[in-house]
Amino acid sequence: MSMCSNVENLSPQIIRHIAKEVADLTKDPPEGIKVFPNEEDITDIQAAIEGPAGTPYAGGLFKMKLVLSKNFPSEPPKGFFLTKIFHPNVASNGEICVNTLKKDWTADLGIKHVLLTVKCLLIVPNPESALNEEAGKLLLEQYDDYTKRAKIYTEIHAKPPKFSEAISQESSNDGPLAKKHAGDKKLLNKKKIDKKKVLKRL
Repeated sequence: MSMCSNVENLSPQIIRHIAKEVADLTKDPPEGIKVFPNEEDITDIQAAIEGPAGTPYAGGLFKMKLVLSKNFPSEPPKGFFLTKIFHPNVASNGEICVNTLKKDWTADLGIKHVLLTVKCLLIVPNPESALNEEAGKLLLEQYDDYTKRAKIYTEIHAKPPKFSEAISQESSNDGPLAKKHAGDKKLLNKKKIDKKKVLKRL
């Protein structure tokens, strides 16, 4: 059990309810959201959100966690991004400021609502309740600079390793099929390029 777990503070009934919701979300997740249940501590919910298309976060995978307080569900969970992100509503320690969660929270809203709210925040940031002042200011005053910076963060911190692995595998031409299909000419060219690379390094 992790030190800050709230499992012992929640009633068995609430814990059963959380476990059921997490199980449902794992089986049937909302679009663009994956949920990873924490067997050790049901009050620590890990998830990953795909950066929504048309935003500077597109193509990234953002890991986050929800921490349920001992007063859940009468109090909303706290959210944290574990992936570094440049966003007006995310503090440098990853804490997510979701106004709707504080203001409009009701006990029957549940975890799915929280995850969808965070995903919406990636699509429509809320500069009024900025935890990252700089991002909030750029969003309002120099939108292009905001998207540029957010894109760079996405490139550096949120790109799943799978992409780069897939690319490096393709370019190494290791598979028997790749060899068969790559004409000799391609291999010759590759050798030339490799030679150039070596020369460049010298």
